[in-house]
Amino acid sequence: MPRSTRARLLPPDPQRTRSLSEDEQTLIAQAIRCLERQYLVKQDVLTSPEATRAYLQLRLAGLTYEVFSLLLLDNRHRVILYEELFRGTIDGASVHCRDVVRRVIETNAAAVIFAHNHPSGVAEPSQSDLRLTQRLKEALALIDVRTLDHVIIGDGAWVSLAERGLL
Repeated sequence: MPRSTRARLLPPDPQRTRSLSEDEQTLIAQAIRCLERQYLVKQDVLTSPEATRAYLQLRLAGLTYEVFSLLLLDNRHRVILYEELFRGTIDGASVHCRDVVRRVIETNAAAVIFAHNHPSGVAEPSQSDLRLTQRLKEALALIDVRTLDHVIIGDGAWVSLAERGLL
């Protein structure tokens, strides 16, 4: 995967919810670029939790398959990279701790925000989501990397595990 100091721009996704036309998918891709220019200012800092959620919602909402992604941050919480690390099916994605840890080390990240979507549209975390978050947080703590949040995106909804006190 290419390494970048900015979040990677992705072309419109043909597997995004079928109700979106190609023009609408192009518009979403343009909105992502606009958000990146707006909120990834001053050395790629996402300026607020709301901006982070809006950015992640544009990236993950409406996909017909589950995606687990990372926002890799430096010690001042500047974005090093946004990366979709795992793709799954309509009801799950296999996430491997060793691959997450490897990617964090490769990018020299000091903090991470996990994010994934629920293709069902329901943003509520499952027990599996909570267990995975805890395992990843513990694994990253061993190498002194902070887990700031795990955001779950649904249809027009999101859940922040940090805001719910579940981290």
